[in-house]
Amino acid sequence: MLQALRNKMHGWPSIVILGIAVFAMSFFGIESYFMSRNDTFVAKVGKQEISQQQFQDRMNQLRQRASEQQGDNFDASIFEKPATKLAVLNQLIDEKLLDKANADLGMVVPTQALRDYIAAIPGFQLDGKFDPTTYRTLLSMQGKTPEMFQSEVMASLEPSLIPDAITASTIITGADVDRFINLRLQRRDIRYVQLPQPKINDAPVTEQQEKAYYEGHKDEFITPEQVSLQYVEVNEADMKPAAPPSDEDLRKRYDDEKAKFVQPEQRLVSHILINVPKNATPDQQKAALAKAEKIAHEATPANFAKLAQADSDDLGSKRQGGDLGWLEKGVTTPAFDDAMFKLQKGQISQPVLSDEGYHIIWLRDVRSGVAKPFDQVRGELLKEAEAGSRDRAYNALAGKLTDKTYQNPSSLDPAAQELGLKVKTTPLFSRAGGPGIAADPKVLKAAFSDDVLAQGNNSNLIELGQGHSVVIRVDKHVASSTKPFGEVQDVIRQKVIAERESAAAKKQADALLARLRKGDSLEAVASSVSASVQTSNGIMRSQPGLPPELEREAFLMPHPQAGKPELAEVALGDGSYALLALDKVEGADMSKIRPEELEMLRAQMAKAYGAEATQEFIQQLRSRTEITIYKDRL
Repeated sequence: MLQALRNKMHGWPSIVILGIAVFAMSFFGIESYFMSRNDTFVAKVGKQEISQQQFQDRMNQLRQRASEQQGDNFDASIFEKPATKLAVLNQLIDEKLLDKANADLGMVVPTQALRDYIAAIPGFQLDGKFDPTTYRTLLSMQGKTPEMFQSEVMASLEPSLIPDAITASTIITGADVDRFINLRLQRRDIRYVQLPQPKINDAPVTEQQEKAYYEGHKDEFITPEQVSLQYVEVNEADMKPAAPPSDEDLRKRYDDEKAKFVQPEQRLVSHILINVPKNATPDQQKAALAKAEKIAHEATPANFAKLAQADSDDLGSKRQGGDLGWLEKGVTTPAFDDAMFKLQKGQISQPVLSDEGYHIIWLRDVRSGVAKPFDQVRGELLKEAEAGSRDRAYNALAGKLTDKTYQNPSSLDPAAQELGLKVKTTPLFSRAGGPGIAADPKVLKAAFSDDVLAQGNNSNLIELGQGHSVVIRVDKHVASSTKPFGEVQDVIRQKVIAERESAAAKKQADALLARLRKGDSLEAVASSVSASVQTSNGIMRSQPGLPPELEREAFLMPHPQAGKPELAEVALGDGSYALLALDKVEGADMSKIRPEELEMLRAQMAKAYGAEATQEFIQQLRSRTEITIYKDRL
């Protein structure tokens, strides 16, 4: 066929067609003939993209955190609402903006701040102090190196660099604190009338009205897409324990891993940091080096702490005279490590350049490594051996389950029968999750994936936690649908009646408020609807026993003029209304506030003002950045 085409493609037709092809390639780009791109990001922030995977990971994290915090009260449907999804996406956008601002401003997490943060994690401590051996052991169990973990922690701390800097620069004066207290502890005298529900139009709700409501509010009557699952579970906790190892086995393990039980050499170190900005000019670098060399020349063990307090840019250690405590290899940066381990006890280094700037290091003391005897670590060896045996048995069974369910992707039964496991089922649940394994974000993601839901295959092995995993497949699938009118007709009738009641209550409250503003007394108005006036003098914010809607409105109303109360109508949570009269406003008694309470409040106000200023900063970044959101991809 190609030869036939070639034979016919000669003369002026071939020239015309060739010209069209060349034009198309030059206009659209030749690469479009060979490759296509499917954009799947949910937002674009300047040149940075937020992928669907990043968005779903954040949604899953928040969903799981809310589930753990709220327990039985957890409402997973909140995470299916467009407003929730948009709020989460906006949070990710703000983080992208702050990341870019960090880079532009040269802001990085200080090494000392990173070290302090990790040292404060309870899981890495023994007897309330950071333990390097525990640190390395726990990371090793997770398949991480200290460098990998430090990178993760640094990434988690970077978004707070600018907010923390803004908060630290926030100034709260004594007048600010006094003004806040005066507002917070202000007292107000009020009178109010809770209005009874007026008579409503008691005409029956017609089917035509019900259908009109149904057509206008169909989104209220949606049954979400649902699935139920079959699954096979492997749980290390349910597996039969192996026989404990003998002392001979433990001693062999001790000899093989003796290096692990040696406390590494540690060094007691102080330092002085001269900061060098990330995007420093050559002149700034020279100035920082000159300053560091001058300090190194002047420094002695006797005056080092004083110099650190005066000149160090490491805020975490300067108050302690530059003291970094006992360090071992691998805890600090490679350049710092190298210089620290070349020093002799009592020596002070020349300036050492790192990512943060120049360090002047004083080696105050050295603690040699000491091996722990077998008897001291026998319990630890036994625990590790038993854990290793359980892990091997679990991994072997989980591996076989993976292989068997992959070999027969259309059923879980053969794998379950061969491995002696049970095929379990879940009730129907939506994308918002359900009980049991359906609450796990990874299970949700797999259950509604194309491979499992549309193609009908078994899932890959899903890790639910340490030593706990499942393989799932869809048992039943119910597509999303609008509930039929007949199924929700009774609910609609009640909603229409509720709308009538709400409209009647609002109409009554408007009329009664108009009477008050014309000069009728609150008592007379209350009597006309068979209600009574209630008085609450000296109420404060968060007043117990007072409907929250009344309290909120009472503190939003302006100060009344002498002898003339401020008036308002207030919608209450149950759909009824109240009339409110504000008679008096009295300031706080400042003499009763203790100095320590003032300082605590000053710190809280600085944090709150800093958060507000941070939002303003982010809004400025937003106004200068092209941001595109793809709501249809959420």
